[in-house]
Amino acid sequence: MFSYIMLGTNNLQAAIAFYDPLMEVLGHTPDGRSEEGASWGTFKDNHTTGLCVGRPFNREAASVGNGAMVALNAPSTEVIQRLHALALSLGGSDEGAPGYRPHYGEGFYSAYVRDPDGNKLAFVYYDYKK
Repeated sequence: MFSYIMLGTNNLQAAIAFYDPLMEVLGHTPDGRSEEGASWGTFKDNHTTGLCVGRPFNREAASVGNGAMVALNAPSTEVIQRLHALALSLGGSDEGAPGYRPHYGEGFYSAYVRDPDGNKLAFVYYDYKK
């Protein structure tokens, strides 16, 4: 459904320092770097899956929209716990501790953080064996 997701940043080096370790845990390798942005994932064809951070194209300050969030699949509940703690140690802020959220469906396990620019992220695992 998605080709890639772009998140704005006002400090590219800080964003890279935040996202590089998280993407490494999730197994997404860096794909590109420039003075304007960075990306992780696959950008080869119509089966692209990628996450990008960068300075807005219009050169205005990046801003965060209320209600916007990027949800990233994780391979287990343990990895979500690790990602949540790692994000906080990298300057992110807590938006919801790791745990099951039955109001989103049976076995839905997630944690929520904001990156240093205020972009909201969810780490999600669908634990159907629960």
